[in-house]
Amino acid sequence: MSDRSFLFLVGAARAGGNTEMLARRAAKELPHDAEQRWIRLPEVPLEPFEDRRHGVGSHPSPGANEQLLMDATFAATDIVIVSPVYWYSVAASVKLYLDYWSGWMRLPVEFKPQMVGKTLWGVSVLSETAREAQPLIGTLELCAEYLSMNWGGVLLGNGSRPGDVLLDASAMTAASTFFTGANLVTA
Repeated sequence: MSDRSFLFLVGAARAGGNTEMLARRAAKELPHDAEQRWIRLPEVPLEPFEDRRHGVGSHPSPGANEQLLMDATFAATDIVIVSPVYWYSVAASVKLYLDYWSGWMRLPVEFKPQMVGKTLWGVSVLSETAREAQPLIGTLELCAEYLSMNWGGVLLGNGSRPGDVLLDASAMTAASTFFTGANLVTA
């Protein structure tokens, strides 16, 4: 029996796009008893993040969408960031979610201790070469390192028009074993 719980945070502006297709292909290979929760970040919008460190006051009590994301984050053993490469990095909704991690460190929820030992993964599709994904990969890997999370790696695929990633044979093959923890980075 699996005791793993995967939270897929989809940051793409377009529902059902190439990146989500690749993530869903990889998720098909998870054990049947591994819990999966999918949240499209654009559908649970957050207010612009306000950094309240250094004398500006404490982080405000979470609103409904923030609480939903925080609870889902804490409940998961594995967090999968599903984001296309936008201007060499994560989608704006993903960046905003990660910014909120700074605020959660200032709430009485013991954010950092709760993140230790979870695994952070990335799934992304881009239209060029893997080199353009390096800032996205670095962002996620450094977040995992900072919070003493396990780093699962990033699954990359190629595609621009809807459905293109399905034609990326190497990405589809890599997706079938991605969540085994092989630290695959392909493109």
